[in-house]
Amino acid sequence: MPEIPDVRDLAARVTANVERVILGKRRAIELLLTALLADRHVLIEDVPGTGKTMMVKALAVSLGASFARLQFTPDLLPSDVTGTSVWDPHRGEFRFEPGPVFHQIVLADEINRASPKTQSSLLECMEERQVSVDGVTRPLPRPFLVLATENPVDFEGTYPLPEAQLDRFGLRLQIGYPAPEEEVRLLDRLHGDEPLRTLGQVATPEEVLAAQERVREVYVDPALRAYLIDVIAATRSHPEVQLGASPRAAVALAALARARASLMGRDYVLPEDVKALAEPALGHRLILRPEARWQQVTPESVIRDVLARTPLPDQVRVRRGG
Repeated sequence: MPEIPDVRDLAARVTANVERVILGKRRAIELLLTALLADRHVLIEDVPGTGKTMMVKALAVSLGASFARLQFTPDLLPSDVTGTSVWDPHRGEFRFEPGPVFHQIVLADEINRASPKTQSSLLECMEERQVSVDGVTRPLPRPFLVLATENPVDFEGTYPLPEAQLDRFGLRLQIGYPAPEEEVRLLDRLHGDEPLRTLGQVATPEEVLAAQERVREVYVDPALRAYLIDVIAATRSHPEVQLGASPRAAVALAALARARASLMGRDYVLPEDVKALAEPALGHRLILRPEARWQQVTPESVIRDVLARTPLPDQVRVRRGG
């Protein structure tokens, strides 16, 4: 089996480092790294106090990436996110002051506490990796990753994220409460110094960019591409779904599948890569019919049904021309 040691080694180093402060959440960390390698943004949804912000900070420290945290509040303005032009009396001209998005890792903390207008200020940043202010377009640094945390929508003081915003997140993950034994370890660990203070850098942004380039080279057989599109199409025609997955969702799922294949030590994608990532990559993009929600149907149950009903490809080649 062809191996891609640099990608796997990078992931192993970062995972071990983040696990020094986030205990017992290997699945969430692996999904986070999968999104990073696929160059896709992440929405972290969970109740307060489960370690969402700490996990993002630990990732930034581990990579030695420039980091900015932006606390989303109801009075936050779009210019607080992207930046604004201010008058410089000494130079007699306007000068652009970059906003927090001009960093490699941006934590949009509690993103659904800001208005939809302010949330939408991230649309161009996330999709095109650039910011346009006062008619001037400025590129964002690379790698560029938006990690947004949100509390469940039915919590007080929250706004639902617009569909266009949700569709720009490559995947959504939940951290969940720790197991009792992990929570005991957490209490012991937090009794001393703040864990992030002792966390060191174990990788570089340049390594991330190189790994992302390797991931883009992972082979996807035409039969597997057809299978992936069948899965996407099935979400659009499902009787419980009002709005299915978009073409952007198909592109994101393919990229995430490539990243998972790399993390598994392969330079080709298998159906299991698509199936393993379908729920986190597509669940937040589906809009169910009102009657489906009343019947306790969830996007995740719809995706499981779609995967069960979509025939697998008869044969998948593992290399071009093979």
